[in-house]
Amino acid sequence: MCWAIVRCAATACVLYFFAAIVPRSYGEVQTHTVEYTQGDTQLKGFLAFDDATAARRPGVLIVHEWWGLNDHARNKAKALAEAGYLAFAIDMYGEGKATEHPDQAREWDGYCRHHGEVATARFEAAYAWLNAHELLEPGRMAAIGYCFGGNVVLSKALAGVALDAAVSFHGSLPQDAVAQGTKVTARILVCNGGDDGLITDEQIATFQQNVRDAGADWQFISYGGAKHSFTNPDADKRGMAAIAYNAKADKRSWAAMLSLFAEIW
Repeated sequence: MCWAIVRCAATACVLYFFAAIVPRSYGEVQTHTVEYTQGDTQLKGFLAFDDATAARRPGVLIVHEWWGLNDHARNKAKALAEAGYLAFAIDMYGEGKATEHPDQAREWDGYCRHHGEVATARFEAAYAWLNAHELLEPGRMAAIGYCFGGNVVLSKALAGVALDAAVSFHGSLPQDAVAQGTKVTARILVCNGGDDGLITDEQIATFQQNVRDAGADWQFISYGGAKHSFTNPDADKRGMAAIAYNAKADKRSWAAMLSLFAEIW
């Protein structure tokens, strides 16, 4: 009996020893700061992917809120990597800038909105970078965006950029009609806060009529009780009554996005 106990203990030690020295067979999410350019502007994005496999996979561009490329966008990139995608949180402001101050965010946001050609060029620079990545499965790319970024990805989708999907989370809604002859290839998903006081009923109606007229494949989901910025856990720290985190809406909207990706890919 005592020998049996000794043998079991020895076996356990051997198994522990081998567990300590044998490399893990599963992968980890790798993250990298990526430097690229648009004209004379240095841009700094954030790449995330799971290294469990070297296989190619669909790519997802993430466009940040008006605060800039902060932890919110980076965390969403890591979550997408964990879900099996090649995720690239892009830089729309330059130098990877981010701020905690609404006035500064409004200034950066306003610059991009009033210089549409610059915003387009910066999005296209990120699109080209990801499109050339060795882990991207050719022809499979989507874009998601938050707040300011939601407007960016919807605008690009409605301009005919070659995307499989465009997903907006509490984003402002483009109001211009889709140009005649534009083929909208992206399947559009808008995740909107039902109590978002920054998005009016008139804006929603105009957007929905425009995508309907364009013959786009679209969904519009409103989450009851959710305000603007409902996916950002730090929203409540901003001291702004119009924005608030909503865990249920965050979880449900993320599931809706993953369901769309599963459908198209």
